[in-house]
Amino acid sequence: MYVVVMGCGRVGAAVAGALVRLGHEVTVIDRDESAFARLGDDFPGRTVLGMGFDREVLISAEIERADAFAAVSSGDNSNIISARVARENFGVERVVARIYDEKRAAAYERLGIPTVATVPWTTDRFLHALTRDSETARWRDPTGSVAIAEVVVHEGWVGRRVTELEEAIGARVAFLIRFGTGLLPDRKTVIQAEDSVYIAAVSGSVAEAITLAENAPVDEE
Repeated sequence: MYVVVMGCGRVGAAVAGALVRLGHEVTVIDRDESAFARLGDDFPGRTVLGMGFDREVLISAEIERADAFAAVSSGDNSNIISARVARENFGVERVVARIYDEKRAAAYERLGIPTVATVPWTTDRFLHALTRDSETARWRDPTGSVAIAEVVVHEGWVGRRVTELEEAIGARVAFLIRFGTGLLPDRKTVIQAEDSVYIAAVSGSVAEAITLAENAPVDEE
């Protein structure tokens, strides 16, 4: 999938980095060249300097072939305008905007543009809205720092220990549902066919962990 991210602040850089780690192609737009430093020297995607709602800037970012667009700058107006341009002028199917004003957010939700507020799990919400169609987590602690989510593991994980899965996805296996009964795994627990697997992860990494669990183990790819 090809994704254009408008805004390279903390959230924009986190979303871009997570998308790259999941194997997606990413271009990041920002009007401040120094902001691209947040991406790190090893960022394999492209960067485009300019305003994210400028038509020529978007064309330079190859918006015409984008599968998804995320507007995550620090300004509601910029995010709203760029999201509408991406959706209405360039026909991008998956468009998500970060909106601070609740009333504006509700209005754009009605227009079919998903919005994400400034909450601790912003990165998860953006990744999920860009790549999936439903809510990521089943439960979050009161501070929003830790989440529990169900994952659909690749069949290649069947017969392997939960510790191998944990290492691969960077999250803990909190519990399994096996034959209708909850099971707290230990280091010797092996994943079986038909297991329902639930992971615990730090907010901001949940959507990425879910996607990684859906991939085959590295030695089987």
